Amino acid sequence: MLNWDEPLSLLAPRTVEAIIDAPPSVAEPVPVESEQEAPVAREPVEQTPAETAPPVSAKPVRAEDKRVVNGHTDINQLAPFKYPWAWEYFLNANKNHWTPLDINMTQDVHDYQHKLTLEERHVYENVLSYLTTSDILAMRNIGLAVMEKMSAPELQIYQARQVYEEAVHTWTYQHCIESLGLDQGEIYNRYRVVPEIHQKIQMCNQRLASVLRADIDLNDRDELENFVLAYIFFAGVFEGVWFYNGFSPIFALQRRGLMKGTAEQLQYIMRDEVLHASFGIRVCKQIVKEENVKLDPKKIQQMWDEAEAAEMQYAKFVLPDPILGYSAEDHIAQFRFIANRRANNLNHAIPFPGAENALPWLDEQANLKKEKNFFETRVTEYQTGGALNWD
Repeated sequence: MLNWDEPLSLLAPRTVEAIIDAPPSVAEPVPVESEQEAPVAREPVEQTPAETAPPVSAKPVRAEDKRVVNGHTDINQLAPFKYPWAWEYFLNANKNHWTPLDINMTQDVHDYQHKLTLEERHVYENVLSYLTTSDILAMRNIGLAVMEKMSAPELQIYQARQVYEEAVHTWTYQHCIESLGLDQGEIYNRYRVVPEIHQKIQMCNQRLASVLRADIDLNDRDELENFVLAYIFFAGVFEGVWFYNGFSPIFALQRRGLMKGTAEQLQYIMRDEVLHASFGIRVCKQIVKEENVKLDPKKIQQMWDEAEAAEMQYAKFVLPDPILGYSAEDHIAQFRFIANRRANNLNHAIPFPGAENALPWLDEQANLKKEKNFFETRVTEYQTGGALNWD
């Protein structure tokens, strides 16, 4: 195993022998001058000291000099690690490699057309409508607002993987919608025309806009605090609770043997999202520690209260009436329970004292029972809903 505590050896300057043995450069052809044209005198070009001197070697990067933000070490040099746990996140993320095409959606097409009630279709469609936009927002937040502010490459490398995963999640929702033959334009536009969905997306947009500005300076204490609060929102609330809780209605259908293909897709997404939330929370805690950030407890509680209010409106819209095994009350109760779990991970006061686990089956339902061998189970021949003739 490599010892990252040993300084990296500096590159030796080129020797005289190396310069002599180097292949000669090819001279450019001299243009033929006509008899009428006088030769143009060419003044010799003097070489500046910068062009003749060997390159100056920089100092080796030391792990202890790295920082999450506001660091000054070489962002292009991965090791030595200061945050080896970030590299472990990257390695673990690659163990969950998949695409939506690996999962058979044929039974879902039949379930949607012949088994789901109108209320269950309403739940299914609007859950996908919310998720399709949410993962694009998550992708933009990490790729545009967070990743470029990291000053240690081991953090950026996992976040690069995270951006890719959010793109795969967006593809997955689109694949589910297309497989069932749903009107994509109508489903995708619901987040703009349904207030209960739009409210949640707008909260995310506001947080994102506050840290996406080109002039943001994280050396400013107010800007740094706002950045950490925005990152806590996306890691703790958006991915840590809204995503985790957002899959629950589909898992409730899966428990009854319905929409199992979609649910399996969400199980793989859930694996990614749990890592995303966990990584983001750990990064936020590291910034608070390194930069000695003092977060206002009132602002944190306000964030959770606003998230709860938005989730309540969303749950009442998606589940105006209960479906078998799931209700709006279950959804909100589970939101509060998971919110307390995430707040505890952040070392914050729990926002909803007394909240209980309303869905004790969820953790088991959301996790795949085993690693899937796609080489044995990959679907090779089936029609998507968009290709089927419903007549």
